[in-house]
Amino acid sequence: MGGHWILWSVFGAVVLAMMALDLGVFHREERSESVREALWWTLMWIVVGLAFNVLVYFRLDRAKAAEFLTCYLTEYALSVDNIFVFLVIFTYFGVPEGSRHRVLFWGIFGAMLMRGVFLVSGVALIQRFHWTVYVLGAVLVATAVKLLFQKDDELEPDRNFVLRLARRFLPVSEAYEGVRFFVRRDGRTLVTPLFLALLVVETTDILFAVDSVPAALGISQDTVVLYTSNIFAILGLRSLFFAVSGLLKYLHYLKYGLSAILAFVGVKMLIADWCRLEVGASLAAVGGILFVSVVASLVRERSRKRGGAQ
Repeated sequence: MGGHWILWSVFGAVVLAMMALDLGVFHREERSESVREALWWTLMWIVVGLAFNVLVYFRLDRAKAAEFLTCYLTEYALSVDNIFVFLVIFTYFGVPEGSRHRVLFWGIFGAMLMRGVFLVSGVALIQRFHWTVYVLGAVLVATAVKLLFQKDDELEPDRNFVLRLARRFLPVSEAYEGVRFFVRRDGRTLVTPLFLALLVVETTDILFAVDSVPAALGISQDTVVLYTSNIFAILGLRSLFFAVSGLLKYLHYLKYGLSAILAFVGVKMLIADWCRLEVGASLAAVGGILFVSVVASLVRERSRKRGGAQ
């Protein structure tokens, strides 16, 4: 237990310090983030996450460290696919590039709170009602099949239930007010279109959790491993959005890789009572699927360019 408290303390201190540095120092004013800056922040978050993984290894054990890394890779892969969803939301609301960082920052902050609730609840359910493992496994397999046949243009923000409620009951300003979510006009407090974009990002994360939370629970039931690996992955998502949002169209096979990962973890949960896979095998499978899908995508794009040049 002592090792867990040390990990929680280090995790809290590091995340609070990094987020304060990000928003309070580097992004105090409205401005666009360059690809180079975004790549540096992405690399920084990856280094911090892997350094924490090393701490898990020494404070807990090798198996927990492998669980952390597997959860981290799985969540990061699922988060990359969600970047397209953020692009659709920002395009729909016409969010200025300089204001997108603020929406993603607070969106991820809200996701941290919701993931904590979902993960703790999931662990409690599995520990109390073992049969929920099979339910979550079946959900993952069904999600994998849905993702395999899902089209990229199926997301329609205007059909979001929370957005429709907000537009009906909240006074909304006509234009953006920089990075402000609220503005005073004629003695009234109005929400800005930026706040509406934040609402859709927050509620969409609940749908993301349907994929990632059961997948994480299929890898580990250790709360500190589950939560910290999830949060380090989604914290890197904000920077990754600005770094690779324009490159996603080249990762043609990524969706199939993510579908395979979800199906793998789902089947792993369904057969856990009869055939238990070692953590190392799960890590190798997840890492291998990601590697193959990315490499295959790059090879396909290179072949396409060669064919177009001839």
